[in-house]
Amino acid sequence: MKILYFHQHFSTPKGAAGIRSYEMARHLVALGHQVTMVCGSYRGGETGLSMPFAQGRRRGRVDGIDIVEFELAYSNSDGLFKRAMLFVKFAMRSVGLALTEPCDVVFATTTPLTAGIPGIFARWLRRKPFVFEVRDLWPELPKAMGVIRNPLVLGAMSLLEWASYRSAHRLIGLSPGIVEGIARRGVSRDRIALVPNGCDLRIFGQSSEPWRPAGVDESDLLAVFAGTHGMANGLEAVLNAAAELKRRERHDIKLMLIGQGKLKEALQQRAVREGLSNVIFHEPVDKARLAGLMARTDVGLQILANVPAFYYGTSPNKFFDYIAAGLPVLNNYPGWLADQIVENECGFAVSPDDPVAFADALERAASDRLALKAMGQRGRALAEREFDRTALAAKWTEWVIAASPQAADANQRLLREHERVETK
Repeated sequence: MKILYFHQHFSTPKGAAGIRSYEMARHLVALGHQVTMVCGSYRGGETGLSMPFAQGRRRGRVDGIDIVEFELAYSNSDGLFKRAMLFVKFAMRSVGLALTEPCDVVFATTTPLTAGIPGIFARWLRRKPFVFEVRDLWPELPKAMGVIRNPLVLGAMSLLEWASYRSAHRLIGLSPGIVEGIARRGVSRDRIALVPNGCDLRIFGQSSEPWRPAGVDESDLLAVFAGTHGMANGLEAVLNAAAELKRRERHDIKLMLIGQGKLKEALQQRAVREGLSNVIFHEPVDKARLAGLMARTDVGLQILANVPAFYYGTSPNKFFDYIAAGLPVLNNYPGWLADQIVENECGFAVSPDDPVAFADALERAASDRLALKAMGQRGRALAEREFDRTALAAKWTEWVIAASPQAADANQRLLREHERVETK
């Protein structure tokens, strides 16, 4: 089986970006399938290719995955127009591969929404089975955030969303709200599967090099946010809580923001201006290094801007990394993840835009380390029970391959062979 996989922001674990696509591709390869991953160059990501680009692209094999990387450098720090142009350029170059590359199934994952364009071409011009994975609802999210207001642009995005959904034989949503959003566009529910982000239990289950940043004592409570510093992330909430903790003279509680993004510099400037020495900024690190940090962290911070569209319409990698590492999670917005935290008693769910409640939760965490540890253990149990990446990858693979009846039959043969080898 040959799967042509489009993900503009692909990364291996050696990068500082999410590795869902890497793990899904590796699962396919382990079953005997061939995967061609088509991607761009993502700041913070790492494709594993090091040879020079030739005519705007390079190609090689990494961990069994055939990778085609376009010379299109993307960063969350770029302006909206530059990012939009990179999205369009990636889609247009990908169309060429979608029309020529040997494949049995075409798979595309957002963001951006333009990722669906090569799948649309493959479906209608080559009659290839197309599976579309939706990580965020566009244009609903940028519209709700006020990032895009032009009605013509929003209309074009809505049309592309509709065309992608209608062209796909099958779809995958990463959260309950995303699945609902796809269904609201008239897609039959029997064509949609929920496969959320998963927990890399092996990576975060153990670390040979635990570490803390300079300036954080062993007795300090360390709360970490690991992710993009952009508009959607609402990290002003962390600095607001830091200011409240400073007012209370809780110098033993440290807040660490690790990652990069468009608003990082502004956040750093505010921290300096207000003397928030309890906030530590750090550059992105790869998954192994992040696991080492998580091993010495007390609380994981799941932070987003207070936008109702986020409540059930996102599936953040960081939440799953936190619970995989056995960390209690402090979440600052309602929705399905807050529900998971409350139902499983694995952290703190506080109201949005409430620095007092945010600081109160951190003080409670600092005052009862035994209870905090028990929360983390319950979070790890949740990770193992419901969000094990290996189990989710098996569900994902079965759904993707079944888009093609011939592919599904071949997959069953490969599964039987794989099971036979495993039992030897």
